[in-house]
Amino acid sequence: MLTIALPKGGLLGDSIRLLKSIGLDFSAFLDSSNRQLEIWDASHSAKALLVRNNDVPVYVEYGQAQLGIVGYDILREKRPRVAHLLDLHYGQCRLSVAVRATSPYRSAIELPPHSRVASKFVQCAHEYFQSLDLPVEIVPLYGSVELGPITGMSEAIVDLVASGRTLKENNLIEIEQIFESTARLIAHPLSYRINQDDVQARIEQIRLTIEATALSH
Repeated sequence: MLTIALPKGGLLGDSIRLLKSIGLDFSAFLDSSNRQLEIWDASHSAKALLVRNNDVPVYVEYGQAQLGIVGYDILREKRPRVAHLLDLHYGQCRLSVAVRATSPYRSAIELPPHSRVASKFVQCAHEYFQSLDLPVEIVPLYGSVELGPITGMSEAIVDLVASGRTLKENNLIEIEQIFESTARLIAHPLSYRINQDDVQARIEQIRLTIEATALSH
């Protein structure tokens, strides 16, 4: 029996549509009245777990799911021991450095040494500023990171940006892009290697679907 970990939030709709295209229907997760966190497809050949985006690689790494769909940003931040298989080409966003619109700084390297930078992506932020050889203090925030510069607690933030609307509405501007993120297909390494529950056939179906979609565009 194949088990797939699916992410709550913005990636869920596209993930369910992708799986439906290969014969696995987990559309019940899109029903606002549904409270189930584990559902089977109609053939009972596979089931899906609905978990937080951050938790998808945990379920895969510990073998509770053979496959998972998760944002690349989470893989960069958490560095789980999973097999990275496919870029699914949806859920596009970017991890960026942003400051107040009134800030004099227009690139990350201009930030003063030992500035405070607020982020929920602590490892990614640390790695980025280390690559610039710029010592900064990373302030971990897991709610509204934008409040860091607004309140004066931090000079800048490192956060995910999609449309940029949230930044604009809070008088913040992007000054640097660190990396782009999309949804990724991951697998439990041993399950993938021994082809547990014919997981490689499902991966190939997903790969062909993604390639066909790319060609149609």
